[in-house]
Amino acid sequence: MADHYNERQSAIDAHGIIGDMRSAALINDKGSVDFFCWPEFDSPSIFCSLLDTPNAGIFQLAPDLPDARREQIYLPDTNVLQTRWLSEHAVVEITDLLPIGDSDENQPLLIRRVRLVSGRATFHLHCAVRHDYARAQTKARIDGADICFEAAHQPGLRLRANQPMQVVQNAAVATFSLEQGQSAEFLLGALDDPRFKDENSDLCLQRTLKFWRDWIGRSNYRGRWREMVNRSALTLKLLTSRKHGAILAAATFGLPETPGGVRNWDYRYTWIRDASFTVYAFMRLGFIEEANAYMRWLRGRVSDCQGKPMKLNVLYAIDGRQELPETELTHLSGHGDARPVRIGNQAYDQVQLDIFGELMDAVYLVNKYGEAISHEGWLHTVEVVDQVCGTWQQEDVGIWEMRGEQHHFLHSRLMCWVALDRAIRLASKRSLPAPFARWDQTRQAIYADIWSNFWNAEHGHFVQHIGGTALDGSMLLMPLVRFVSAKDPRWLSTLQAIQKTLVRDGMVYRYHNDDSQIDGLPGTEGAFAACSFWYVECLARAGQLEKAHLEFEQLLRYANPLGLYAEEFDSHARHVGNTPQALTHLALISAASFLDRKLSGEKSYWQP
Repeated sequence: MADHYNERQSAIDAHGIIGDMRSAALINDKGSVDFFCWPEFDSPSIFCSLLDTPNAGIFQLAPDLPDARREQIYLPDTNVLQTRWLSEHAVVEITDLLPIGDSDENQPLLIRRVRLVSGRATFHLHCAVRHDYARAQTKARIDGADICFEAAHQPGLRLRANQPMQVVQNAAVATFSLEQGQSAEFLLGALDDPRFKDENSDLCLQRTLKFWRDWIGRSNYRGRWREMVNRSALTLKLLTSRKHGAILAAATFGLPETPGGVRNWDYRYTWIRDASFTVYAFMRLGFIEEANAYMRWLRGRVSDCQGKPMKLNVLYAIDGRQELPETELTHLSGHGDARPVRIGNQAYDQVQLDIFGELMDAVYLVNKYGEAISHEGWLHTVEVVDQVCGTWQQEDVGIWEMRGEQHHFLHSRLMCWVALDRAIRLASKRSLPAPFARWDQTRQAIYADIWSNFWNAEHGHFVQHIGGTALDGSMLLMPLVRFVSAKDPRWLSTLQAIQKTLVRDGMVYRYHNDDSQIDGLPGTEGAFAACSFWYVECLARAGQLEKAHLEFEQLLRYANPLGLYAEEFDSHARHVGNTPQALTHLALISAASFLDRKLSGEKSYWQP
């Protein structure tokens, strides 16, 4: 490989993301596409240098300006990314997008546009498609002026450019120079993508800009931090399947939760747990149709096409597939040598009782502000709630998907209470038939159980699970789901204990592994970004507005330069884990919305 290519992996937070609601690509601030699964979010990767070296697939395109300042921005109110180089000799910009078309059947088309703003510069291109997570042997061949990439049993791709290219070691390479006002263009997509024939990328760009701007223009958020809230909303929309309505947990797989560690999971799927957070965030911003579409997808998981109820899983592929067995990609060295690199997620077959509460909270919210539940939908709801009545006292692996022993977790018990509470409220408000006496009796029993068995009087705080003394970041949801008053003395003492034990400069850890020893995995992890935003909202609800405001401003500074967040922060507030993480951006929207109202002294009639 040529000397001007830097084989060192970029930091996780040195990336922007582009997407077309079918797939997504990560582009670092050096101009390289180093992560791209094609043609679906959870398809095998064609570029995977983020988890290995450029030999695992990369699309490098950059000017030869080694001393230039580099920066990335999104074109305002869009998910169209621009990477810029500013030097004494030239100013260069590369605009990257996955265009939004009129049909959700279009396969993703990567468009990369180079423009010389001023001066003169020489560019180097190196496009090495590596099919099937770099496991397949990809061959590159010249087809006229194009380069085609093909591998056995894998979909072929075509690279078209208005600059001459060659094939070297099964990669497309080119060196070309541009002067002020000149441009170059590169398109990578399916072999027979009709947009190659149209040769009108300007129209693709304008349509894509219009789509994103029209969409975010419908947001009703007018409060503080609007730019960050809008960026979070645009990120969530990018991670949403245009065809199915489900939203990914994150765009990536295998990125480590601690440098060099083994906690490297695949998050390119949809978790039922995120349902209520997703519905809340979209509806709070006025995106009712997105919330309704997500709920329609959820209903498809609860019942089959004949309307018969089905077992509810913890997570699903976006298209509804239920079985997602884990596989280790042993040929990949991992990001920062963190191994193993995993695809699939074995948590799909775990028992996590809290998912019923998140599901019912979402059902309740949609019925309050969106589409009313159907007759069949209510019948399925009754079955789900009856199931909670029979299982709430069981042990499970909890919200954090522990791979050790099962326990009676506080969060699981809490969300079982939420399931009963929201079902009773919904039935009462809609005059729906329900076994109110039995449901209320169970709700009261869970309430009493939490106060009796999860409150540790000696330590003066709630505990993670029965028999333990550890704290847990998921406790921050207790006032957010309205189980306990945000100013209840016992809750405030728990919040204070969390501050002393799990909070570090506003960053909140889920739990301390050395305290609980129950997650079944070696090593530690970073602070959980979503918990950090839950913490801000808890402070605001407790009336500690000045502290909440300061902590929130600090968390905003921990975003990457584009306003994106991964799953976790390391000790230096650098990003670790998969990225961008939907749950983090959902929690940001919730915290910003509530904190802005409190700081403004507003009384909102919009209540979750």
